[in-house]
Amino acid sequence: MKKEFKVIADLLPNNTRVLDVGCGDGALMDFLVKEKNIEVRGLELNQDNVQECIYKGLPVIQGNAETELYQFPKQSFDYVVLSQTLQAFYQPDKVLRELLRIGKSVVVSIPNFGYWKVRTSLLLFGKMPVTKTLPNTWFNTPNLHMCTIKDLFNYCEDQNIIIKKVIGVNENKISLIKKNNLEMKNLFYKLGVFLIG
Repeated sequence: MKKEFKVIADLLPNNTRVLDVGCGDGALMDFLVKEKNIEVRGLELNQDNVQECIYKGLPVIQGNAETELYQFPKQSFDYVVLSQTLQAFYQPDKVLRELLRIGKSVVVSIPNFGYWKVRTSLLLFGKMPVTKTLPNTWFNTPNLHMCTIKDLFNYCEDQNIIIKKVIGVNENKISLIKKNNLEMKNLFYKLGVFLIG
């Protein structure tokens, strides 16, 4: 399981209701059901991923999160998870508002475009970087809105969204991010995992 999924799972208490938006092949959902006794539902756009979830016995709906979240009632889940998908939406702010409407709390993870290797690659080579966390080239990337940990942190503060916890994630370590260490952590962590409400 990806390190990011372990961090997300640790933020979710046992015996809760979770909606995994953009659930992919259901790897996180499967872990949550088996290890944390969480009642989980998935929403996924890709038909092959939906089939994989069904094959695993996971409850999933095929749909587009950008246009179909309105179907879920207000506060119908304890937590909503959005893993490395926010930057791919045309209107990420609208999606965030919907997630906050549906869930009592929301976990959002993002690839950090402010990570030092991304910055250095752009500076030294003058072209959009390709890394493990950003594996696509500029012309085939699903990323429409490049975002840093600092960007999302500031957005939440500006919109009066409560930031309950922010965790920086690399392959071998995680670190708590707060306002007083935001600049440094934004530079040295590949992913940001936000628990907001």
